Amino acid sequence: MVALDTLAALLKSKTNARRAVDRGYVQVLLTIYVDWHRHDNRHRNMLIRKGILQSLKSVTSIKLGRKAFIDANGMKILYNTSQECLAVRTLDPLVNTSSLIMRKCFPKNRLPLPTIKSSFHFQLPVIPVTGPVAQLYSLPPEVDDVVDESDDNDDVDLEAENEVENEDDLDQNFKNDDIETDINKLKPQQVPGRTIEDLRMYEHLFPELADDFQDYDLISKEPKPFVFEGKVRGPIVVPTAGEEAPGNSGSAKKGAVMKEKGSVKGEEVKEDAKGNDRTVAQQLAAQNRTASSAQGFNNDLVKALDRITLQNIPPQVASGLAAGVRKDCGLPLTVLSCTKACPHVATCGNTLFEGRTVQLGKLCCTGVEVEDEEDTESNSSVEQTSSADVSDGPALHDPDLYIEIVKNTKSVPEYSEVAYPDYFGHIPPPFKEPILERPYGVQRTKIAQDIERLIHQSDVIDRVVYDLDNPTCTTPEEGDILKFNSRFESGNLRKVIQIRKSEYDLILNSDINSNHYHQWFYFEVSGMRPGVAYRFNIINCEKSNSQFNYGMQPLMYSVQEALNARPWWIRTGTDICYYKNHFSRSSVAAGGQKGKSYYTITFTVSFPHKDDVCYFAYHYPYTYSTLQMHLQKLESAHNPQQIYFRKDVLCETLSGNSCPLVTITAMPESNHYEHICQLRNRPYVFLSARVHPGESNASWVMKGTLEYLMSNSPTAQNLRESYIFKIVPMLNPDGVINGNHRCSLSGEDLNRQWQSPNPDLHPTIYHAKGLLQYLAAVKRLPLVYCDYHGHSRKKNVFMYGCSIKETVWHTHDNATSCDIVEDMGYRTLPKILSHIAPAFCMSSCSFVVEKSKESTARVVVWREIGVQRSYTMESTLCGCDQGRYKGLQIGTRELEEMGAKFCVGLLRLKRLTSSLEYNLPSNLLDFENDLIESSCKVTSPTTYVLDEDEPRFLEEVDYSAESNDELEVDLAENTGDCEPSAQEEALSDSEVSRTHLP
Repeated sequence: MVALDTLAALLKSKTNARRAVDRGYVQVLLTIYVDWHRHDNRHRNMLIRKGILQSLKSVTSIKLGRKAFIDANGMKILYNTSQECLAVRTLDPLVNTSSLIMRKCFPKNRLPLPTIKSSFHFQLPVIPVTGPVAQLYSLPPEVDDVVDESDDNDDVDLEAENEVENEDDLDQNFKNDDIETDINKLKPQQVPGRTIEDLRMYEHLFPELADDFQDYDLISKEPKPFVFEGKVRGPIVVPTAGEEAPGNSGSAKKGAVMKEKGSVKGEEVKEDAKGNDRTVAQQLAAQNRTASSAQGFNNDLVKALDRITLQNIPPQVASGLAAGVRKDCGLPLTVLSCTKACPHVATCGNTLFEGRTVQLGKLCCTGVEVEDEEDTESNSSVEQTSSADVSDGPALHDPDLYIEIVKNTKSVPEYSEVAYPDYFGHIPPPFKEPILERPYGVQRTKIAQDIERLIHQSDVIDRVVYDLDNPTCTTPEEGDILKFNSRFESGNLRKVIQIRKSEYDLILNSDINSNHYHQWFYFEVSGMRPGVAYRFNIINCEKSNSQFNYGMQPLMYSVQEALNARPWWIRTGTDICYYKNHFSRSSVAAGGQKGKSYYTITFTVSFPHKDDVCYFAYHYPYTYSTLQMHLQKLESAHNPQQIYFRKDVLCETLSGNSCPLVTITAMPESNHYEHICQLRNRPYVFLSARVHPGESNASWVMKGTLEYLMSNSPTAQNLRESYIFKIVPMLNPDGVINGNHRCSLSGEDLNRQWQSPNPDLHPTIYHAKGLLQYLAAVKRLPLVYCDYHGHSRKKNVFMYGCSIKETVWHTHDNATSCDIVEDMGYRTLPKILSHIAPAFCMSSCSFVVEKSKESTARVVVWREIGVQRSYTMESTLCGCDQGRYKGLQIGTRELEEMGAKFCVGLLRLKRLTSSLEYNLPSNLLDFENDLIESSCKVTSPTTYVLDEDEPRFLEEVDYSAESNDELEVDLAENTGDCEPSAQEEALSDSEVSRTHLP
């Protein structure tokens, strides 16, 4: 063993490794390893076998060694031997080391794309002079995705290996690196930035400060009930269609084509047509009472679904959409076969709207499946989740209104389809969805299956079945091939390649005017067969780790389930993991860093229904059109005598979409001077959300906030009487519409533009900052600013704030921090939320100001505008590990509840920030203890490629030996070995307590 350890150590030297390759040592080492593997039947010499693998691992750290390994058939040898070791758990160290060697030697490939730039192109009005977008525009064709097979990554590996020995010191250096230490920079300094004359352009967006309310009817004896007078009072299950003309049933088209209508106005509410206000399910239920069998019912429904088209429906019939969701429906379904031939591609009619045809997606041909009444009753006792404490409000979903709004939504690809989940709407499912327990060995199993592609290349189908870059690409009509689509608002899926009969590689589209930021996905799948386990691999993710390694599941929406009165997104998928693959990232896309690879999200799904149409998403989708629909429904439903609600257009985006600005407060009791003065003197609260399109959970939190503010509860009325709310619910409409993950159409992260926003490239940020600058100029500084975000690598909901004292304290300059006097009121709101919001976690909050975040909204509003309580509120994409929702994945119910609880917290903050502000309860400002608890939270600076508003560490999770290539639980005597594993490998394979991004 000493000799093998010495050999492995010597081979870490590149010079020695080259000599070993030249002398044929790779072939010799493989032969010796196979010999020991065959004869060590009782596994008594595992240390020797491990030592041989260590030598192989060292020599394959150079390109020549990897080539020699491939030429010596090393992939097949280690694959076969490792598969034979799987049955014995004590041999896991051998399996893991073999897996690492094979992954390292797997030939690097470029993504099978013509370019890694986005499939969609948008010409910017102004090209930046410097930065990644300027570089992107200056690159010659195909330079952006050259595969880098240099040994630069080997140096990184060795550096990482050496640094592991001094991880604590490394941590400390990283901590001090990104924390702002310049006290002068930390001190907030109100800088108008723009002249008073220039800021007067925002005066019209603050009419509440000048209006005398003489034209308002302010006498309200009884509050108006907060209900809709419109046709929709619940989630839409299925659209109704008018009676079909005789003889036309055979020529009915699939899909639902939009009829051209006039301008969309939130105040206009159509009246229900008598006799036509039933859903399709209700109409067919009546037919079923006279039908002779369930099959007859099913055939009727199929005919009715074939007739669903909005093209030739009389207006009074089309307005008869109604809710029909059963609250006690069970989950198990009986699959009924359908022999009816039906095309899967929905064709659109001839009705055009502004030169565009807009249609709904596909409907499944089987129709609604009939469920026995006994089955429904027996399964009605679905476990209920704890009811989220959100105010009872109106149903905000209206399919007709949604379609009208979509017609006016401008996308770069000019989408003409509407995804059914966005049309039907979503309600939270009536059952809990626990965080998924990760199966032992799932990652190495998936990696082994990937290695099989190289060993058994003849088994790989390698058939392109969907391709945005090739408009002529069509899916073969074979019955066992899935069909994909992402050509709808917020959709993102660029290319699909069939690898095996039921395995598909999926490639995501880059953000427009960018060559990276691949994480958000939203796409449609059809043509499935029940009982088949389909494996989906999204192969071009970029982040070094993901909550998919910590129990998060992707989301699925089934049209068949929606037709069966279950219109909700559910967490789905098994054998989920996230790991580094063999597809090489170009140094251009990686910010100049060489040797980087993409990562794979893999999950397996079995569909319950034949020929269903299902949608998959990274998180609960919330489109720009959905926001506009919700705002219009809120505006049309509010009581104008009680609630002051105003929706303005802050600005237009680069593609011409309007960015809404919402003002909410309470109407004055009368138009008397003292009541109007009371309104004008209310402090402002400024809220924003969805600056990052892929963080759709932020929009669901904002929806909860908006609904609560518009509700009729006494607390909401008290809140409105206490504050004036200025809200920009979607800071990046273009990014949301076009399926971006991080950027706007400018190809830049808008949350890094707050210091010097460009009015031509970043109009929403420029004007949102202008609103805040105007308030500062007129001495009406907001009491609170909060920007809603989503977090991809942590659980729970938490806040980031800004504090000079805590920032200096984290530099461990205790003498300086003791000299700083600071109002600690910035901690009050997070402390309140930690007491009243079950998903909120105070221990995850941070109030440190970092250099890499100096251009974010939180820091700029604090430093330049002078708002002490300036926050980023982060909501998990996964779930909670504390509180009432511990062990559960988060859903829209919990997200909306968080938005409502934030409002309640503001009301309590108002009471605490009265004249007794400096006599706050001690438990709300337990400053030193919280500092001690969070002293290790700030680590390495983020990279400029993948930087986020989040601390750079992961919660401590251990998935035992299989998730750590270097963990040796069974080799205690060899635990002191220093392995030359790459730090990158540890990022995905070893869920460690701290992650240092490069």
